[in-house]
Formats: sequence, C-alpha cells, structure tokens
Amino acid sequence: MKNKKIAVLGTGANGSCTSADLIKNGFDVTMIDQWPAHVEMMRAHGLHISLADEELHVSVDAHHLCDLASLNRTFDFVFIVTKAYDAIWATELMKPYLKEDGLLVALQNAMTAEAVRDIVGPSRTIGAVLEMSSEIFHPGIVRRNTSRKGTWFGVGSLDESTKGRAEEIQFLLSHVGKCDVLENVLSGKWMKLIVNSMCLSSFALVGLKMAEAKELPGMREVIVRLGTEALAVGQQLGYKPEPIFGLKPEEIEGTNRFVELMFDKLAADVGARSLRNCSLQDLMKGRKSEADLINGLIVDEGVRHGIDAPANKVVVDLTREIEAGRLKPGPENMALILQRLNG
Repeated sequence: MKNKKIAVLGTGANGSCTSADLIKNGFDVTMIDQWPAHVEMMRAHGLHISLADEELHVSVDAHHLCDLASLNRTFDFVFIVTKAYDAIWATELMKPYLKEDGLLVALQNAMTAEAVRDIVGPSRTIGAVLEMSSEIFHPGIVRRNTSRKGTWFGVGSLDESTKGRAEEIQFLLSHVGKCDVLENVLSGKWMKLIVNSMCLSSFALVGLKMAEAKELPGMREVIVRLGTEALAVGQQLGYKPEPIFGLKPEEIEGTNRFVELMFDKLAADVGARSLRNCSLQDLMKGRKSEADLINGLIVDEGVRHGIDAPANKVVVDLTREIEAGRLKPGPENMALILQRLNG
C-alpha cells in the first residue's frame, strides 16, 4: 500500500490533519489546496499540527489548484476534504486524475456521497462519515481538537462493484483515527447529519465553543429539537439508526434518547479540548457555512415529505442573516433563537 499514490484535495484543517498522519506513516501524499498562502507556507516551512499530546511537523508535497494539470500524476486514492458545497466541482476537477481502478472518498459533512458517485462512477466511489475536529486560522499551522483515539471514520460501499474495497480505505484512515466499515454508509452519513444539525450552526450562532454553548439556558432543548426533526426526516427518507462514532449496536437499540446519545458521545470525544466548530470558524472568517446543506437539507426534505422542521429553519434563517452581515455571532442570539421557536 505504501507504493500507492494518494491525493488530498482540500488541505484546510481536517485535510491537513489527514495528510500529516498519512505522511508521518510513510504514504505518498500529494496535497492540493485553493488557499495560496497556505500552500506557500507549507512549501517553505512544512506543515505543523498541534495536538493535545503531540506537536507534529512534516515536510509535504503541496500544490496550488492551478498546478494540477501540469503535475502529470494519476492517483490510486483521492480524498476530497473541501466544504460540502464544493464537492461537485472538486470531484469533477479530480476525475481525470483518478486511475481507472482508483477510489475517491469525500471526507465531508452533509450528503455528498451520491453526487460524487454520479461523477466518477459507483465502481470508484467509497462513502465516508467522519468525526474529526480541527482549526486553521494561520497558513501551515493547524490545531487538532480530537485526538487520534477521539477521531472516528466510517466507510462503506455504495455499490456491489466496490464490495470489499472499503477495507482499503479503512486501512489508510486507521493511521488517522479509528475506522469502521459500515454496512449502510448512507444511513451513517445521515446519522452524522443529525449530529451536525444539532451542534454546528446552533453553536456558531451564539459564537461560543462547545463547552460554553451547550451550557447556555435553553440550548439543550434547542439541540434536541433540531436532532429530533432531523431523525424524523431521515426515517421518512429510509435511513435507519446506525451506530456511528464507534458506538455499538446494542448501545442504540431500543433507546428513546437516540439524538441525545449521539450528541453526548460527540461531546465526550471532543471535550478534552474545547473547540470552535467548523461553522463557527466559517462565520468568524466571513465565509459561507454549510448550514444550507445540513439544516437546510432537513427543512427542504421535510417540506417534500410533509414534515415540519421549524427549529432547523430558524437556524438556517439566522445563519443567513449573519452571512449577509445583518447579524453577528454572539450569546445574545440565544434569545432570538428561542423567540423565533416559541413566538
């Protein structure tokens, strides 16, 4: 496996952490990114990852998007680690550079796996779910919030043609965190969407790290409502409860606290280092967040199937106000959330 060529497109926080661990373990990794300063800093000084128990520094093979056409490389494995809303163009970009028997994996939030499959084909697509938290505010320097023990991946085939090949991706990602092969990876992705619907945009709206945000009066009620709506919509779409984050089937069977169980597991895994989640980082940077593809997807699918998702709609609406510059993230927005939900 060490002689296989790997590309990571999207080497922000999670993409950098994934790349660094693969490089540390001797894999041939080409890093490709759209942030020029980040690429240039990594070329000049390497990539630095700060973990709770380690300072990891690696030399990297980093390239700008515009370098790709002149690299004259094809890849056995491609990991897309961009924002979910960049999944389609990123996959189209990498399609000519993926070997005929290669595999492409989107390590992203939201339900991007089927869109990726439709571009590169079912025989070259492996679905994936991830639990990893990291932050990047300075080029070439990443803070990884989840330890390797607290990082989890679930991978799985979308088609019979890749039966048994998810284990190849499992082997690679086992160098970054724990990795399980899922029988129903699309259900697994929706389960992660439920968790993301609860704690990404809601915490970003109040401008707080997880440890602080989850203690705000009313927040627990809000996140349970968000997750309950997402679970109901997912069930209507045919997605079944799937143990993710390393939970065991017996831990979720028969529970009437499914959404809370998953949230509490996530909080426990990342609680050692209080984090600013990816949506809060986006709003702090003035970037578009993934709210439309997470909470917005729940609202849209709910409308299609006659299921109300008012809590998710409130989160989407307020996030759009921040992205438009009419509102700022802050604890005072908790009152706005509750007012719109209960008004």
